[in-house]
Amino acid sequence: MQIIDSHCHLDRVDLSAFGGSMESLLAHAKTLSVEEFLCVCIDLEHFDDVLAIAQKHPEVYASVGVHPCELDGKDPSVEELLTLADDDNIIAIGETGLDYFHVQKDGADWQRERFRRHIAASNQSGKPMIIHTRNAKADTIAIMREEKAEKGVMHCFSEDWETAKAAMDLGFYISFSGIVTFKNAEDLREVAKKVPLDRILVETDSPYLTPVPYRGKPNSPAYTYYVAEKMAEIRGETIETIANATTHNFNTLFNLALNLEAKPLKN
Repeated sequence: MQIIDSHCHLDRVDLSAFGGSMESLLAHAKTLSVEEFLCVCIDLEHFDDVLAIAQKHPEVYASVGVHPCELDGKDPSVEELLTLADDDNIIAIGETGLDYFHVQKDGADWQRERFRRHIAASNQSGKPMIIHTRNAKADTIAIMREEKAEKGVMHCFSEDWETAKAAMDLGFYISFSGIVTFKNAEDLREVAKKVPLDRILVETDSPYLTPVPYRGKPNSPAYTYYVAEKMAEIRGETIETIANATTHNFNTLFNLALNLEAKPLKN
């Protein structure tokens, strides 16, 4: 059985809590069948760190993008994103999107423009998008439609079924994080039951959102296992079914067959 953490921030994980090194962190994950990882970029100031992890560790992939809540760093043009994405280790654009929880909608024109540029970079590069949306579901879907976003994933999904369906109608996948294990996430678990098996991914978003049974402690990509385990329980399926499906979905979405020579996949 193999599980893939489709969204984590390895450059921000507290390594001291997991053996003190990236090698020990990844080895720990493999004890729970978490074999591959997508290390997601949220600002260009740390892009080199993200890329270096992927370059050093064949089981790690990376993305390039600027998070909607990043206010003070570099805001890239489409051309800059395309240049940075031109690397076999970079398999996605993002994370990007809209967040009206931290930024008021009326003052977020810059955020919406940033989102549009990332969509353009994704469409032009052919590399899928990683989308963050919080308190902005209507505008997120509207902009995806307007800009003809071609493919990607709604990461750390916490919205309603209508939003999930709208994203899937555009060809997007839905990724579930440790939130599905939280006591107050019953509505999200109902959504998780409905999403077709061939559209599901699993993630930790570590170092954030540690799942039960480690809620309140440092998060690690290893704990994708517990997300997959909970998804299996919610859906009445085996964890092997969830692991196999989400691994297949990840490889399909991110076109990893095209990267086999540069980044061999494990069986």
